[in-house]
Amino acid sequence: MTKETEIVCSPEQHEDMEALKQIASGALKTPAKNITALKILKRSIDARSRKVVYRMQVRAYINEPLPREHQVVSYPNVNNAKPVIIVGAGPAGLFAALQCIKQGLKPIVLERGKDVKQRRRDLANINKQGLVNPESNYCFGEGGAGTYSDGKLYTRSTKRGDVNEVLKVFTDHGADEDILIDARPHIGTNKLPQIITAMRETILNAGGEVLFDTKVTGMLVNFDQIEGVELASGEKLKADAVILATGHSARDVFEMLHRQNILIEAKPFALGVRIEHPQEIIDQAQYKCADRGPYLPPSYYSLVEQVDDRGVFSFCMCPGGIIAPCATDYNEIVVNGWSPSKRNNPYANSGTVVQINLEDIPGDEQDPFRLLNFQKQIEQLAFTAGGGNLVAPAQRMVDFVEGRVSADLPMNSYLPGTKSVALKDVLPKRVHQRLQKALPVFGRKMKGYYTNEAILVGVESRTSSPVKIPRDRETLQHPQIKGLYPCGEGAGYAGGIISAAIDGVNCANAAAKLIK
Repeated sequence: MTKETEIVCSPEQHEDMEALKQIASGALKTPAKNITALKILKRSIDARSRKVVYRMQVRAYINEPLPREHQVVSYPNVNNAKPVIIVGAGPAGLFAALQCIKQGLKPIVLERGKDVKQRRRDLANINKQGLVNPESNYCFGEGGAGTYSDGKLYTRSTKRGDVNEVLKVFTDHGADEDILIDARPHIGTNKLPQIITAMRETILNAGGEVLFDTKVTGMLVNFDQIEGVELASGEKLKADAVILATGHSARDVFEMLHRQNILIEAKPFALGVRIEHPQEIIDQAQYKCADRGPYLPPSYYSLVEQVDDRGVFSFCMCPGGIIAPCATDYNEIVVNGWSPSKRNNPYANSGTVVQINLEDIPGDEQDPFRLLNFQKQIEQLAFTAGGGNLVAPAQRMVDFVEGRVSADLPMNSYLPGTKSVALKDVLPKRVHQRLQKALPVFGRKMKGYYTNEAILVGVESRTSSPVKIPRDRETLQHPQIKGLYPCGEGAGYAGGIISAAIDGVNCANAAAKLIK
């Protein structure tokens, strides 16, 4: 017999199963001795009052053992099946490949960058020497941007597909099963590479292909039908379906599509800075205590404010995290954040950005690169302001709001280094002024947030793609080309690992309907 209930416990109790059984027994009015097992279904931290508690949805097994519920999926062999070309080995591409296999199709995954192991050397060069490899960096390579920039699995995209099924694929390939129950699941940059490698091995063992250092430079189109892709080597690969899952930073892909008169469109995005505080300031504000102690994780925050008809909001918040250099080309600065699985670094960082709409940027309304060129310009300004070698322009928070260059900068996690500048000389006026207004408001919402102990590091500019590749709402195909499936974050249909993975699954299912 099983019964489900919600229980509330202290941080000290939440890992003590016997204590949890006692609490569940009171809620269910069942003797604790009869509860043979307790399964946690969902778990979240409630810090709304001064007493921080865990809230859990649990299933109690009464006088019966806990069954084994989750079985690993067996993938069929598709070595001789019809091929589907998947451009990009990020979450959209990898999940599209796995779903193709389930559908009885052979995925051929083409990745311009390197495998997760080989990427490490290029990331070390970025962090230690300020050297960017345009084909292998924090954005390009196996697993995409998420592999080495955090692994947050929280999403609001619950209506696009089955989030739990995506999470189960991760646990099938080595992720901790805590991601199935936590309100804000997180894997961690230190663990993701092994999981991504295991996913690649599943694809290969089923007869699929994954090719690295393989850059697509053209679409093969016959009238309005996709026939495959052309590679930088000159080789041509044929298939009746191509899933284009190249990520938000593959600017050359947008240019290639435009050259071939394949429709793309300018798209709004958001731009700002990455803000870093000592983690203890965030913990004190959110947990309302001097020290969070050993039983609570580093706290996060989410802040939003409307300023002059534009949203200003925190983005990709990383408790116990690190600010990373995420440029994909020479002479540009792009920052992002990530956390290891334990989130045990002394800093908390978050993107803090302002919405940029199409009407904000002057120019030809028909120019699909209008916002992308604006994005490039700001990233290049940031590089110049930092002085080279990926040194990032930065300013203390109160100094930024009050309009003075910081006399010095606090210790921070950005490894290539920071330089004190007036960020108003880097950021567009509309962004700078809205941030100036929003940050004190955030400080009133969250005690301790507005402080000169916080540093603003520029620029956070890759929040989403500034270009959209249109597709039909029902078939998911490009409106001009049958068999071409724009997919994931780079095409404008996702915003994070989970939503990208779901979109990859959906595109694979759509391709299967076309060619099976």
